[in-house]
Amino acid sequence: MKKLFTSLLLFSCFLANAADVDTLTVHSKSMNKNIKNVIIIPESYDGSKNLPVVYLLHGATGNYKSWLKWTPELTEYADEMEIIFVCPDGGYTSWYWDSPIDESMKYETYVSKELIEVVDKMYKTIEAPEGRAITGLSMGGHGAFYLAFKHQDVWGAAGSQSGGVDIRPFPNNWDMKKRLGEYNENPENWEKNTVINMLHLLDGRQTKLKLIFECGVDDFFYGGNKRLHDKMLAMNIPHDYAERPGGHTWDYWKNSIKYQLLFFSDFFDKT
Repeated sequence: MKKLFTSLLLFSCFLANAADVDTLTVHSKSMNKNIKNVIIIPESYDGSKNLPVVYLLHGATGNYKSWLKWTPELTEYADEMEIIFVCPDGGYTSWYWDSPIDESMKYETYVSKELIEVVDKMYKTIEAPEGRAITGLSMGGHGAFYLAFKHQDVWGAAGSQSGGVDIRPFPNNWDMKKRLGEYNENPENWEKNTVINMLHLLDGRQTKLKLIFECGVDDFFYGGNKRLHDKMLAMNIPHDYAERPGGHTWDYWKNSIKYQLLFFSDFFDKT
């Protein structure tokens, strides 16, 4: 117990910020297991008013601690913008799907339903799409758009940073075939579960879901992001898109998250 207390104290000192950082464990009924999530609460939070929430999804091989580990500035952003941050554990390589071939992988249900319900119950939040945004990096960038496109009754704004928005060029990478099956045997699973093929879900709703995404020009996901941008332009889907020098690195994401949080903060202020 003494060792645990010392570790927690050192962790708190390392953060050295006023925002409150907690680990929230949520039981997923759909997967029958407990899942950990980092919650960052602004210093001003006292339960007297409802605050907006931004959900941050990690990439493949990451976990619920990745965002805070690499971007400790999130505690400052929470205070400055009066935003609650939730960093779920999305599994090592879940891709935030409800896998059509593996009943034990239901991270779409977990993030878009089970986690939302617990967060809204435990904290004073804006329980509507106008008060929720979701973004992520790499696998999490795919996940953020995937979940937002499918659940526009949950999120009002969504972002993606270096997201794997077109998974089809990578049939043997990051355990995706364990979630969807081999591409040559299950092409339908791959075609309908890649973000670039899901834009039809936005038809007639372009003004509701606010979208922002970007990718470094040296990133292996750059081509897919550029194709998604071009397809959105052709379909007249409003969105903010940027590309800058940079690769698939935390240096890039630590910079890009600042722009996306300004976008989300402006969205919250307007709605």
